[in-house]
Amino acid sequence: MINQSLLNKFTSPNTQDSFFISFEGIEGSGKTTQIKFLYDELTSRGYEVHLFREPGGTTFGEKLRSAILESEEKVFPMAEACLFASSRAQLLDSKILPLLAKPKQIVIVDRYLDSSLAYQGIARGLGFETILNLHQEAPLNTLPHLSIYLRIDLETSMQRQSQRGSSKDYFEKENQRFYQDLIMGYDKASEIFKERFLVIDGKKDLNSIGSEIKASVLKLIGG
Repeated sequence: MINQSLLNKFTSPNTQDSFFISFEGIEGSGKTTQIKFLYDELTSRGYEVHLFREPGGTTFGEKLRSAILESEEKVFPMAEACLFASSRAQLLDSKILPLLAKPKQIVIVDRYLDSSLAYQGIARGLGFETILNLHQEAPLNTLPHLSIYLRIDLETSMQRQSQRGSSKDYFEKENQRFYQDLIMGYDKASEIFKERFLVIDGKKDLNSIGSEIKASVLKLIGG
């Protein structure tokens, strides 16, 4: 059980007509495809939409991304967590929060805090409270208004990854136990923060998933 006083330190930005949305899921969940679908849908309706990825999204963050994903040596779990948090803090301060302070902006991020909870908190064994404690100060205590979790099982992830045919990055080289732990981590995050989570079966057909996401996002933004 996570200490409630710790959870109370996290909150979504108090905006009237700008919104912060994150996409979460293990490798092969279809995040990239659904982010593009949502981006196209929202821009066609006249919304100003900004896409970022984690780690990355800034010059500083992209350098940290390369340092992690291209690493040929094992990175210490706490070092991993701190690198992701550093990239996230820079992205929040220089991009996300200034955008959300403007009217009618939609920010979409490919991975956010819940990835750290799953990857470093559970799969690396640091624990949820360690990750949350690392993020309890501003701007890292900022939560999305909506987190879209495309949930797939281990078998589906392995199958989809094998079909890509591209070289694997630092995390894609991990074993199946690691990915099973990631699923557990995301499931736990979706239970703790259930008010902001939309959990979708990532094995459904692309159009069904896209329609479900569109309906939830339009409800959120009042479109």
